Amino acid sequence: MRPHILAAKQRLVEGREKLHKRHAKGAFGVQISGAMADLFDTIVLDLYQAALVELGEAGPDGLASHMALVPHAGYGRRDVAPYSDVDLMILHAPSVFARLEPLAQLMMTSLSDVGLQASQSVYTARAACQFAWDDPATCTSFIEARYLAGSVRLFTRFARRMERMVHRHARRMMANFDEERRKERAQFGETVYLLEPNVKRSQGGLRDIQLMRWVGFAKHAITEPDGLRLAGALLRQDQDVIRRASEFLLRLRNEMHFAAGKANDALDRAEQVRLAEVYGYQGSAGMLPVERFMQDYFRMTNSVHHVVSRFVATARSAPQWVEIFSPLFSHRFEGDFRVSRNYVTVNHQGLAKVKSDLAEILRLADLANRYNKPIAHATSEAIRAAIPNLSDEMTPEVAGHFLSLLDHPGRLGELLRSLHEIGALEKIIPAFAHARSLLQFNDYHRYTVDEHCLRAVEEATRFVRDKGPLGRVYRRIKRKWLLHLALLLHDLGKGFPEDHSEVGERIAAETARRLGLSESDEETLKFLVLKHLRMSHLASRFDPSDPQLVVRFAVEVGSPETLQMLFVLTAADFAAVGPGVLNAWKVEVLTDLYRRTMEHLAGEAPALRVEEWFRKRREEILALVGADEDRAWWVRQLAALPAPYLEKTSVVQVAADLGQLHRLNQGDVLAQARYVRETDTVEVKVGTYEEITPGVFHKLCGALASQGLQILSAEINTLADGLVFDRFWVHDPDYAHEPPRQRLAEVENAIVVWLKDTAGRRPVFRRLWRPGEERKAAALVPLPTQVHVDNSTSERFTIVQLFAHDRMGLLFTVARALFQHGLSVSVAKIGTYLDQVVDVFYVTDQSGRKVTDEGAIEHLRDALLAAVEELEKQETEQQRAW
Repeated sequence: MRPHILAAKQRLVEGREKLHKRHAKGAFGVQISGAMADLFDTIVLDLYQAALVELGEAGPDGLASHMALVPHAGYGRRDVAPYSDVDLMILHAPSVFARLEPLAQLMMTSLSDVGLQASQSVYTARAACQFAWDDPATCTSFIEARYLAGSVRLFTRFARRMERMVHRHARRMMANFDEERRKERAQFGETVYLLEPNVKRSQGGLRDIQLMRWVGFAKHAITEPDGLRLAGALLRQDQDVIRRASEFLLRLRNEMHFAAGKANDALDRAEQVRLAEVYGYQGSAGMLPVERFMQDYFRMTNSVHHVVSRFVATARSAPQWVEIFSPLFSHRFEGDFRVSRNYVTVNHQGLAKVKSDLAEILRLADLANRYNKPIAHATSEAIRAAIPNLSDEMTPEVAGHFLSLLDHPGRLGELLRSLHEIGALEKIIPAFAHARSLLQFNDYHRYTVDEHCLRAVEEATRFVRDKGPLGRVYRRIKRKWLLHLALLLHDLGKGFPEDHSEVGERIAAETARRLGLSESDEETLKFLVLKHLRMSHLASRFDPSDPQLVVRFAVEVGSPETLQMLFVLTAADFAAVGPGVLNAWKVEVLTDLYRRTMEHLAGEAPALRVEEWFRKRREEILALVGADEDRAWWVRQLAALPAPYLEKTSVVQVAADLGQLHRLNQGDVLAQARYVRETDTVEVKVGTYEEITPGVFHKLCGALASQGLQILSAEINTLADGLVFDRFWVHDPDYAHEPPRQRLAEVENAIVVWLKDTAGRRPVFRRLWRPGEERKAAALVPLPTQVHVDNSTSERFTIVQLFAHDRMGLLFTVARALFQHGLSVSVAKIGTYLDQVVDVFYVTDQSGRKVTDEGAIEHLRDALLAAVEELEKQETEQQRAW
């Protein structure tokens, strides 16, 4: 490298080291960012001067008087992090473009050689403004432009032209900036409460503060918050919020860059744990240090989001003449409230009422919900300012309007979120104050506790348009307010040492008393909150075709209406965890349990009716088969077929499946895989004879797992004459939806190969690398492996439940251990919750009886724990080898 490149490279390294030390000693984030921009400036200027000399363009007749170096974007704003990009524009007069090209190329090469990530563009003033007009992202970047070197006159001309263009078309520009920011949030975090946010791009991050600058420039020709405050466009308290948040986020981002030794804006779990330790956070009862740190982070970004949202809404609000004439296009409602075509607002007398009475605020929200219209921005701002001074007293009027609001889907989720943002919701439900911005430090939930509860209500209200069973049940619920209230409360017990469901029950009781609910409504609310996980556990971990289980669940629920609410609550809870968590498969298993339980609660005699139905079903299949010479074989197999299969499979398909099994010879294997569009899963059916190999089930698990398939559920059935008919439902992570036929054929072939294998080989499991997987695994503390043995739920089977950290080959390992222990598996339910699994097996001993001996149960538990521990050791050794 040339000497000046080496010198610049050394200056960059030493400069970063000095600033890192200043940062470690507690320097302000804005100071480090400004000093980093100064360091970049010095290096860029040195390279620029050296390039001019090298190209013979130095001196009065050189390029310097016909061009300007213009930092823009973050570099122009001077809030760069240690490894931020250097965004640089070379502004030039039209006449020197040919002479400028070698300089631009040399500058770009030099910046890269020094070790800076550079983004360079070359424009005339006219072309730069035209590009900014066409592209909002470029426009916001150029708004931050500043002069560095070259022609001051050329830069001034560009800056004035940009200002005139943006200011003259302010409404268009502000709409473009807002839309561009909306697209970015959709990619990096559409909510403040995303549990692994991007400190720059997620909602409430640095980009939102920058959006305020850009909108301020378009509306007022001012970018700095201090200037906006002096112009009367920003309240003093909002200015303070932005100043504190800027410092907090800049210092946090600097720390993340310094620690990584590269650009890093993603606040993943491992980084959260590290930062909580760096900043000296201490844990408390029910909360980890990292949870306390992230609660502060969310509160800070939440404040930014609120301030910026209000600022942008005010800047983009309708012109004053619209406000003056709007009463002509609205109608009165109860005197003080007005409903226009676009929003709900209040008159002067009504404004005084909502600023002094929480009941009036809720009455306004109820009205907005019934008319399905937003509350006018000016009215919302007046309410926001008044909320801190309102009483927390729960009057009958407050309770009545709140319950009325909860009873209608409309805009319920949006209105509840607004009430929470301004602090009104915690005046009604005090527990929301504790849940505000409360992190759930696990790899299952994507949102904070308060955001999850609000989203659960939103997800439930969306069921009103659902055409499936969830929609039908939701629309039939008469007291929707009770369901929505339970959803609001269901996770508020988190963040305490005790079980969150039990704490939630106490919160539900307190809320019921505050709202003046009847004794029966209070009991229902407490039940729904306490048992909000009950239905998902039963559906995912147990066999819903077991009559004894269904009867006990029906007795526990007690009434059809409560079951309806619990069904919808469970589905909404799943949906609110994150995108794609409530899938068609979960809806189906929940619906199956709901339908079976409702048969009991509806007062029918399901046992007699079901028995008669199955008898007729078998007769239909036999009639379809016709005069078969081996009719006795068909009768035996139909009698042995599992009830769920007979119930959910058409008579034509049952006849076809049994026909294929009938043609099987000893030693043959039938394997069929098909995509089920309704549940977005692959059903795998396997037919063979027991004599094919010892331990059919665990070998099937190994074959499927070796293909990279995630097993969701399994039915293991030994029919008459030693015939095996097993069914698996699996998810193929290699394909978003339907796998191609070639892929299904590979799965079928793998099953045949593994069942016919006589060498006893262990399957080789694929290990998929995902970016950040090791860091995330290190950050999370997996739950300890547990084995529960249940002999009370089922009359016929011992139920073995395994709780363990998810890893490749786990199901195969456990199934093989059960086989080696002499147990036969009849039903397997596999529940995967991102990083944790709950596998449930219905087993009997070799004589077909339950395992009841305490010594045998303890031995079984030890064997399973040892098998999982051995698998964990093997996985650790493989990771080290990698």
